[in-house]
Amino acid sequence: MIEELKDDTVINAMGGRFKFTALVQHRVRELMEGARPLVERNGRSDFEIAVAEIIEGKITIAQEGDDQLEPAPEEAATADA
Repeated sequence: MIEELKDDTVINAMGGRFKFTALVQHRVRELMEGARPLVERNGRSDFEIAVAEIIEGKITIAQEGDDQLEPAPEEAATADA
């Protein structure tokens, strides 16, 4: 699985190493908090699951202009006031 990352095709498809790393980190956090894996676990770590999901196209990074992020609690409270 890590061998597949030596080829930059997947990383370039995500928009570069920074975006790829951010997506992996976000997905690992979700898995650690109890999210269901989108691929078979088969004894793999959360990191390996996240990378496999990306390679298989199960998750992608939101494109610019997509408003899929919720505001931080401080921002939401300010907006409501």
